[in-house]
Amino acid sequence: MTNFFFIALMILVFSAVGGFVYETIFYRLAWGYFVKRGTTFGPWIPIYGAGGIFMTLSIWRWQKNPLAVFLISFFVCGILEFIVGFALFHIFNLRLWDYNTEPWNFGNIGGYVCLRSVGIFGIFGFLLFYGVIPTILLIQKKFPRVVFRGISCVLSGLFVCDIILHMITHGLNHGI
Repeated sequence: MTNFFFIALMILVFSAVGGFVYETIFYRLAWGYFVKRGTTFGPWIPIYGAGGIFMTLSIWRWQKNPLAVFLISFFVCGILEFIVGFALFHIFNLRLWDYNTEPWNFGNIGGYVCLRSVGIFGIFGFLLFYGVIPTILLIQKKFPRVVFRGISCVLSGLFVCDIILHMITHGLNHGI
């Protein structure tokens, strides 16, 4: 069970970085110029990290069924994105994303979620279970336990410190 904790830390970081890469590429193609996405200083977006953890916990028992992996990722992350977006706006008056103003926003629900985003989450679930997690498990096997745990702690520690530093320097009302 303790190994799962360190694997989960790696899933958190890989998912957050993957979200940053996706959004950087998507908005470069959609808007024609580069935009630094996310609210942290580093190359990661916290909501994608949370989504990666939720996907892992939600899908684990169905991981041998690619269609189930896609569909569960699609729905679980769509619900997560809607709830987080809705809560941030209605509790903190904070809007970190708004599909009302974005390209390719078909199936938009209140600006919090759209079909493009949940479709991408379905694909990300597929990539997570058939690419990222096997890679993390391979890294875990290649390194001594203490090294793998150290890598997990350093990467996730940098991620958490970045979030905290951003909140200190910019305040909660400028994003988490």
